[in-house]
Amino acid sequence: MKVITSSSTSIPKTPSVVTIGTFDGVHIGHQKIIQKLTKKASENNLISIVLTFFPHPRMVLQQNSDIELLNTIAERKAILESLGVDYIYVKAFTKEFSELSARDFVKTILVDTLHVKQVIIGYDHQFGKNRSANIDDLKKFGTEFGFDVEEISAQDVEDVAVSSTKIRTALKEGDIKTANAFLGYDYFINGIVVKGKGFGKKMEFPTANINVEETYKLIPQNGVYAIASVYNEKPIYGMMNIGMNPTFEGKKKTIEAHFFDFNEDLYDQHLKIYFLDRLRDEHKFNSVDELIAQLRQDKINAQQIIANRNAQTPL
Repeated sequence: MKVITSSSTSIPKTPSVVTIGTFDGVHIGHQKIIQKLTKKASENNLISIVLTFFPHPRMVLQQNSDIELLNTIAERKAILESLGVDYIYVKAFTKEFSELSARDFVKTILVDTLHVKQVIIGYDHQFGKNRSANIDDLKKFGTEFGFDVEEISAQDVEDVAVSSTKIRTALKEGDIKTANAFLGYDYFINGIVVKGKGFGKKMEFPTANINVEETYKLIPQNGVYAIASVYNEKPIYGMMNIGMNPTFEGKKKTIEAHFFDFNEDLYDQHLKIYFLDRLRDEHKFNSVDELIAQLRQDKINAQQIIANRNAQTPL
């Protein structure tokens, strides 16, 4: 798979089949579209292209937008690559681009740049300045410029009954099971391990403090979670607290992962942390001993979740 941008010199001139969207999360509904895309490309000797946008349009068009995304742009690219797409065209979304008319968008991007022969798109897709054009307009442009439009019907969409918004809501409520079911994979974050205050080590639960650099990445609701990661190409499991460390009068939100039966130095390492399930809310305990007792129980609960999961779908 290759990633192309507006400034790329390697944009292919090969006829293509294209799908268009933000694709935040690349959830099971998106995956259904991608399957159609790659199948159509294979059947018609075309290259498959996902046209996506970054930043998210709401980040550009709505002042003080507080939207949080399921994927960073790097994560979105990686997931799309795993689905067998030939090319991802990441179009920079700017205010200037948002002013482009629907016809100019089709002519300059789809036809002149991507050499489109087929477009696969949802029945409710809107595009162009002020989102003024719809799929009927796209079909008319297809007749004018010589490409076909395959519409993803309302029935197909309703069969999946999932959206990025629903997943964001589930994660903000700590409902990991629902989010993972809608995504079709375990929700994850990527971050660098940084030094913390060392409270976990003093309590027999040393933690890796995760710094997620992308401020727009959605972090699930505060609480304690069963987690997994990969280190030196091997799966490792543990539990993670997201929150303010109220027992220690914490002033700043932290993400702290404790891995079971693991004593490697992780400082400055990049980790990808998968959320398996939520264990409990974050609490302020009356004493450190009370917190340690709860952490021991959390470990038992997390290990049970991990054992049950690995019996069915190992990482």
